[in-house]
Amino acid sequence: MAALVGPALWQAEGSRWKPAASWELDHGIQHGDQGHYISVDTSYEGEKAVLSSPELYSEEWSCIRLIYQIATTSEASPDPARLNLYLRQEGESFDRLLWSAKEPSDSWLIASLDLVNSTKKYKVVLEGEMGQDKSASIAVFEIKITPGYCIECDFEENHLCGFVNRWNPNVNWFVGGGNIRNSQSILPKDHTLDSELGHYMYVDSVYVKHFQEVAQLISPKTTAPMSGCLSFYYQLKQESSIVFTVYLRDVSGFYEEIWKTDSALSADWALAEVDFNAPYPMEVIFEVAFNSAKGGYVALDDISFSPVYCSNQTGTPFNPAEAGCNFEEDLCNFYQDHKDGPGWSRVKVKRNVYRAGDHTTGFGYYLLANTKFTSQPEYIGRLYGPTLPGNLQFCLRFYYALYGFFKMSGTLAVYIFEENHVVQEKIWSVLDSPKGVWTQAEISFKKPMPCKVVFVSWCKSFWDCGLVALDDVSLSLGSCQAADLVLPSPGECTFEKDECVFTQKKRGRGSWHRRRGPTPTSYTGPRGDHTTGVGYYMYIEASDMVYGQRAYLVSRSLRGTSGKQCLTFFYHMYGAGTGLLSVYLKKEGDEEEIPLWRRTGEQSISWLRGLIEYESDRNYQIIFEAIRGVSIRSDTAIDDILFQAGPCLEVEEIQFSSGYPDSLNEIEY
Repeated sequence: MAALVGPALWQAEGSRWKPAASWELDHGIQHGDQGHYISVDTSYEGEKAVLSSPELYSEEWSCIRLIYQIATTSEASPDPARLNLYLRQEGESFDRLLWSAKEPSDSWLIASLDLVNSTKKYKVVLEGEMGQDKSASIAVFEIKITPGYCIECDFEENHLCGFVNRWNPNVNWFVGGGNIRNSQSILPKDHTLDSELGHYMYVDSVYVKHFQEVAQLISPKTTAPMSGCLSFYYQLKQESSIVFTVYLRDVSGFYEEIWKTDSALSADWALAEVDFNAPYPMEVIFEVAFNSAKGGYVALDDISFSPVYCSNQTGTPFNPAEAGCNFEEDLCNFYQDHKDGPGWSRVKVKRNVYRAGDHTTGFGYYLLANTKFTSQPEYIGRLYGPTLPGNLQFCLRFYYALYGFFKMSGTLAVYIFEENHVVQEKIWSVLDSPKGVWTQAEISFKKPMPCKVVFVSWCKSFWDCGLVALDDVSLSLGSCQAADLVLPSPGECTFEKDECVFTQKKRGRGSWHRRRGPTPTSYTGPRGDHTTGVGYYMYIEASDMVYGQRAYLVSRSLRGTSGKQCLTFFYHMYGAGTGLLSVYLKKEGDEEEIPLWRRTGEQSISWLRGLIEYESDRNYQIIFEAIRGVSIRSDTAIDDILFQAGPCLEVEEIQFSSGYPDSLNEIEY
């Protein structure tokens, strides 16, 4: 399936992209800059111009290539123009952001995005956001969807599949072939077409001036996890030593060598195959190093990829989910050393207004170290994780809470134990933390050998002993910094940056407010947010409202779909005067709002999880309504809203309830 798409097939939504000329299907990048393009400019300042493709379907892996330009004459704008590319999948209320760019350029740029095979129909949606830059314009020259992987290339098209040469004053990769008179072509035929008209990439040593001059050809960055066999054809002629190497480079700049030439001469096109593993975004770098101007040359053609390893490599790839745990059912793949004693206990706190519950739901299980059974001087509790493979970048995230310590430092630490358990390295420890608040920690690490993560809690003296809580341990591939750059899940709102898809019916003192840290009134409201413990949430400030006053947080219009949808969120209702929190569904064209969920009165000192399953085949809005209670101790908060397609995996038994259970500060072991 290949689609070179023009305005005849694409539909404008809202404010319009305007063709800078009649954009025809046969005008592609291969015609140079003589073709036509579409653009949007500042006559739409502050607006969004949206263009959607026809309905597409592909069971094979595909690559989207977009040739675009963002132009501006201003130096810097706090709200620059931006070009976004979304995937609109069948049955989902939200578009998934695949890619976004805001950097201006003087020339056309190319973006390459891997599209994982799927059984669902989809549309590709282009969105131009004009921002407040009055001199900005956005233009799109071509968008093309082809079967295969973005790192594959035969170099027959001018855009070179998004491969770029890292410019060097003396040695660079050039395009060879094509039977052009002024071509610097050094080979009679390419590999793809076996013809003098075909193209390939080459680098030679004619202009080398220094020892170990390096030329690099860099692939587009992978945008989806992939593993298998990378193959390419090359020719190598050397008169003095040439080093031809292939590397993988991750977003933090770490290089990993995956292939190097072993033969001194290759008079004809030779096939190279190498096992390739990119669980997180990677670039492939073809690097040639020369030692003299008489070094020779290297030519490269027909880079391809297969999801099957070249070698007879068997076994399933490592699944990072197996190294995480929310402790709801058991310890998962974590364990304790018997000689340490039962240092960590799996516990559960019933909903109450004195002691916080777990982080996962507010009423589930978590781990507690230094409990009443083990609070003794010189006590050490160790919790071992499963074995992790070596030579992979990991991001470890977990939540912890501390109670009753005079000194915070050293109360909880994370170590890496290499497999022989002889080498251990401390990679994190608590420095300072708000007491009794679930706080997120994240650690990036990479070890050459297989290793284990170990959580250690140490009680040095009786006066230093307190309680250490641990929950929601997760592991992902790639560094945490890279994970932070990953585009957000569609339909997720943590309120860390803004109010996402939500708006206020009426802004003022008696409306929802975005806040971090504790609320101003004592004995009501959360002490920190649910996302990280130190981030933002939305709440009503009861001292600015009167009894019975309402505040509404309303989503924008969401796309109706057939089938069930699941809404997850966290709510905080602590305070003797707490009022009501309700969630409504409002379908397009209906006057009445359908009540989906309600809680009345004080619920818990913890963040509690709410789950709602609903259906709407028409466009709709979700409304959060908070009503102020009888006193100023009525601050109600919400955080971490997530819309998901399909039924909820768990079901809340009670959708409408009031009050909290008749249990106080009970811990269940």
